[in-house]
Amino acid sequence: MRDHVTPTVCIVGAGSSGVTTAKALLERGVSFDCFELGSAIGGMWRYENDNGLSSAYRSLHIDSSRRNLGYSDFPIPEHLPDYLSHGQVLEYLEAYAGRFGVLRHVTFRTGVTRLAPSAAGGWNVTLTTGETREYRNVVVANGHLWDPRMPEFPGRFDGVQMHAHHYRRPEPFEGKDVLVVGIGNSAVDIVVDLCRSARSVALSTRRGAWIVPKYIMGIPTDRWSAFLGRKLRLPTVVTRTIISRLMRLTVGNQERFGVPRPAHPIWREHATVSQDLLPYLGHGWIRMKRNVSALEGDRVRFEDGSVEPFDAIVYATGYRTTFPFIDRTIFEVRDGEASLYRRMLPPDRPGLYFAGLVQPIGPTIPLVEIQGRWIAGAIAGTMALPGRETMQREIVRNREALARRYLDSPRYTLEVDFRDYARQLRGDMERGRAAA
Repeated sequence: MRDHVTPTVCIVGAGSSGVTTAKALLERGVSFDCFELGSAIGGMWRYENDNGLSSAYRSLHIDSSRRNLGYSDFPIPEHLPDYLSHGQVLEYLEAYAGRFGVLRHVTFRTGVTRLAPSAAGGWNVTLTTGETREYRNVVVANGHLWDPRMPEFPGRFDGVQMHAHHYRRPEPFEGKDVLVVGIGNSAVDIVVDLCRSARSVALSTRRGAWIVPKYIMGIPTDRWSAFLGRKLRLPTVVTRTIISRLMRLTVGNQERFGVPRPAHPIWREHATVSQDLLPYLGHGWIRMKRNVSALEGDRVRFEDGSVEPFDAIVYATGYRTTFPFIDRTIFEVRDGEASLYRRMLPPDRPGLYFAGLVQPIGPTIPLVEIQGRWIAGAIAGTMALPGRETMQREIVRNREALARRYLDSPRYTLEVDFRDYARQLRGDMERGRAAA
């Protein structure tokens, strides 16, 4: 049974961010409702989720290794592999939610269609049932990888076109010539997945990317970073230098495989993690192509002037960050940029929080756990928030820091460094107040 207390908080979504925020609120005695459009928790980690929003494909495995991946008070079992499949991540999330009593606070098959300020200073939340409820606080935790961004190329393509968001398995492409556009993690996973079923597979990229193996000297790559940065507490610049040299020794010159070498250092982008891409290129199972310049019926023209026939194109070209249930006058992400204090609060909208609206250099699950505790502390009153002007100054400083560190692209506007960001949020909670 639910507690007979009028909930003061609404959580939108029951993925990895929603369930850990729910746990943090429970620990502080804050009453809440959590609404999940699907029939079960898990978000993107539920393959073929009936909420229609998951981008998980059958071969998906997480890119953070087991020891760095889990919530702080709920270790992932040691018998599981270094890199968990989507199904294993889902089982872990289900066990976590069950262990800490989150499930009984989740209303399934119920989404949010509208969020608007209430006359009392809180938020009116309209549900897919047609009901409207009022809450003092709302935590938006429904993810940002569900609204596909499709590129616009001149011309027309007569074959199959789809975004990677809708890709599930390679069998429908058996015996076909397939082009995958993009060079992020999803693009590389999918092109590797396709190459043993399709007749031919090519990977088109607008610019190069650093290809990072999942293992260096038999040890998961992110464990090297964690050891150097978090255990030895080496300065970030030293950690970067060591990892870069280890990468060079392990991977060698990726240009000899046809993958363009980026003009920027590895820490200025979200590197692409793959153990298989370079060997598969070396086997001739995958071919590299330049960026698409035009679509010509059943053929594709590339920027180097070459033209090739294809039966299908899979666009792994990222996502727009949108919240259709929030009016743009209340909050919107412009050009990929979310103007949020500590990447969670819009300064002009008290009581509105966003959990998981980050793209960390490092594991996501332990980071959204820290966000959830931070949000719960702010709502419960155990951590004071600064004024609007202080929040605005912090947003400007963060925007400037992002511009200095990462490439000028919408893809990097949600980036955070795990260690720096986690330290910042922990410091706020230890002081009992968030700072400038």
